[in-house]
Amino acid sequence: MIKVIIERVIADGMESTYEAAIKNTLRTMLEAEGYVSGATYKDAQNANHRVIITNWQSLEAWSQWSHSDTRREVIGAIQPILQQQEKITILTA
Repeated sequence: MIKVIIERVIADGMESTYEAAIKNTLRTMLEAEGYVSGATYKDAQNANHRVIITNWQSLEAWSQWSHSDTRREVIGAIQPILQQQEKITILTA
């Protein structure tokens, strides 16, 4: 199993737009092959900094999801409200 940490910084005033979009992303990800679980967090010192930690059965499963048309579509709704490109870190045991 691997963990994927996704960090995003959203633009000021776009919190509710982000929350709506991320719910759709998470619903879609639940159907992805190899997805195990995940959680979203808001930075306690910077409300615009969000961290998503997901667990995947394998690096191949994550790679398939991360390069899928479905992910591109749902992330497309989030990208316009990000202050910078999302940062993705993949961790293995």
